Amino acid sequence: MAPYVFSNSADRLDRALVHRWLSTLAYWAEGRSRATQDAAIDTSRNYGVYDEETGAQLAYARVVTDGATFAWLCDVFVDPDARGTGLGKLLMTGVAADLDALGVPRTLLATSDAHGLYRQYGFVDLPEPAKYLVRRVEVSAGSAD
Repeated sequence: MAPYVFSNSADRLDRALVHRWLSTLAYWAEGRSRATQDAAIDTSRNYGVYDEETGAQLAYARVVTDGATFAWLCDVFVDPDARGTGLGKLLMTGVAADLDALGVPRTLLATSDAHGLYRQYGFVDLPEPAKYLVRRVEVSAGSAD
């Protein structure tokens, strides 16, 4: 198994790869434009897991936060060829440590299929989901998810 390294440096991201992963392989971001993805990266905290030998990026996550009271974990993705190797856990361990260091008391996320992974990092079902609402508006194709 190759050694892997977690990083919270946005400068290290392979933006083209992250865009390809999300816009073509992630059900929640399918068709997202590169401009939208770059804007999201530029205004968020970003995380990656990399092959320490080659430097290749193997996983990505993004957090939208005010850095004090609230965070939204999104765009969590592990390269399909690297799944099952513990990269999701390495990514989540790093993200959780980064947010804990900030002292952010509340982080939300949405997932269709990875509840088991996230529960290992303290995520639980919303205690009162009826209190939470979402506002969605129509936007031009590919500009938002």
